[in-house]
Amino acid sequence: MKKCKFCLTILLAFACLAGGCGRDYSSVSSEIVKEKEKEPERIEIADLGEAWDTILNNSTKAFIGGHPVDENFLSLVTAEYGDAVIQEIASYANFETPDIWYELTGKSIHVLWYEYCKSTGIQNYSFDKTYLLDEEVDGDIILDFTGDLSIADGVATTVYMDHQKNGIIDCFSDNLLGEMKSADILMVNNEFAYTSRGTALQGKAYTFRGAPSRVNLLYELGVDVVSIANNHVFDYGETGFLDTLDTLKSAEMPFMGAGVTIEEAKKPVYFIIGGRKIAICSATQIERTLSFTQEATGVSPGVLKCLHPEVFCGVIREAKQNADYVIVFPHWGTEGNANYGGDQVALARSFVEAGADVIIGGHTHCLQTVEYMDDVPIFYSLGNYWFSITGTMPADYNTGLAQVRISKDGSINAYFLPCRFSAGVTSLLGKDDKAYSDIIDSLNSLSSSAQIDARGHITKKQ
Repeated sequence: MKKCKFCLTILLAFACLAGGCGRDYSSVSSEIVKEKEKEPERIEIADLGEAWDTILNNSTKAFIGGHPVDENFLSLVTAEYGDAVIQEIASYANFETPDIWYELTGKSIHVLWYEYCKSTGIQNYSFDKTYLLDEEVDGDIILDFTGDLSIADGVATTVYMDHQKNGIIDCFSDNLLGEMKSADILMVNNEFAYTSRGTALQGKAYTFRGAPSRVNLLYELGVDVVSIANNHVFDYGETGFLDTLDTLKSAEMPFMGAGVTIEEAKKPVYFIIGGRKIAICSATQIERTLSFTQEATGVSPGVLKCLHPEVFCGVIREAKQNADYVIVFPHWGTEGNANYGGDQVALARSFVEAGADVIIGGHTHCLQTVEYMDDVPIFYSLGNYWFSITGTMPADYNTGLAQVRISKDGSINAYFLPCRFSAGVTSLLGKDDKAYSDIIDSLNSLSSSAQIDARGHITKKQ
């Protein structure tokens, strides 16, 4: 038999007085009220039929992820996880957030819906560019992102690579390779075309292409997905661009930000891992005044552009409806400028309002700092990662990995892992390296809203 709150208060108050605890009645009453407030509201569910009715009649759009959940879906979840689980979900009176699905099944509502559609063959659900990663996740889901990577023919870094015993493996330090390969998802900006055909665009200062066979080097680095929304993927015209798409597709390397039509260019890449569904979207602001890089249309191939962000924001909104997290990867900013510009801030604001959870930028060929906009971390630019533009080896430069960690409780933590490029090799810096602290100090000095600590963990300034 349940005791009323008043009776409990009286009993505990007398117990304290009898024991000489010295606490007054008002403090005891206050603590009990607080404890009661912590208890989630529950609905009494009599049986499985009532559980189904409760979910179908009370769920908000947010609670069911915007999906057309029906009896067939609930039947599948019940068969997979048991009556007790579905009744527990139904008794969860907060029908505003979908957290309970993950808590009880280990899968978000978006992942459960994906599995339901996959098993039933529902025709109005798109499985395109959705990748199910089989590896189990022990702890956080780890995503690493790099800046510009080029394996273009004739440039200094590629020439250096071709003279190394182990090829591209010798172009990264062992600890950095270990980090790249251990990440659950590794994404790079693929800043060149895969082609041996086509003609370099007339009037463009720098044009980059690499033999299609070099695409396999991405797998040696542990790359899981590439962005080709940049200003060099079209360097050898439509022929070279289409070769690039064909090369990536043949190699089964996921990509986004460009396509044979605007519809393909708009499609995010989705990864399902650790019971979560993650969307990654990319687009390019560059070029802002020139038009070397062709924009995709309904009938012609090209990249997805976001100088005017309305279309790209629509992509982000749609991704938000179909995934637990949306990571936005824009190619933007001014080359050589370590300070992000007002144009980047304005675009970031539109991306955040559309639903971005993290924004990771590139293009400037130098590091720009990290900021927070609302609760969204923004890496304004990761700069070059392993990149040269001529046959002369570039001077040493600072770079790094943006790391996104998704914890079991669903929270996002952002990290920056400082790296250094020198004489053809990019290395992960240790905390004892002076360059490590110099890079973090420099980024902190440029940031008004974020703070990077000595471990690389990024938090919002209070």
